Amino acid sequence: MERPLLEKESLKKDMAETEGARRASGVSADGAKGTPDPEVAEKPKRRRFSAEYRLRIVREADSCKEPGEIGALLRREGLYSSLLTAWRRQRDAGALAGLRSKKRGPKANVVDPQVKRLERDVARLKRQLEQAETIIGIQKKIAGILGIPLRTSERDEKD
Repeated sequence: MERPLLEKESLKKDMAETEGARRASGVSADGAKGTPDPEVAEKPKRRRFSAEYRLRIVREADSCKEPGEIGALLRREGLYSSLLTAWRRQRDAGALAGLRSKKRGPKANVVDPQVKRLERDVARLKRQLEQAETIIGIQKKIAGILGIPLRTSERDEKD
């Protein structure tokens, strides 16, 4: 008879603990906070790994011989297996150079140095032409004022 009474009491005690475990404030009966902070960061920060770190992880993964060692390494470092695969490809493609961080965003247009030089020459020649046309215009006005006849070429007559 004593046994069923003990079971009922322990059952009541368990129910009381679970019911009172969380309060409206979100703090449990033992003082620990029950709900996580609802505030979310504005934008998660992208993780960046240095070339040396990537190379070290790839070497460690290559040295793993036992089953499950690579998984343990990835869990310890907080990495995904896809990162390890990508880093191995990069290493095989160009060793450490392939592991360097790549700049994100649109790529800059690579312009041939000869094209740049030619563009500068064209701009310089345009300035010289404008200056020469201004001088010729002034000479024509002075010749008209002084009454000096100018020779006209066939091109000037057509214009």
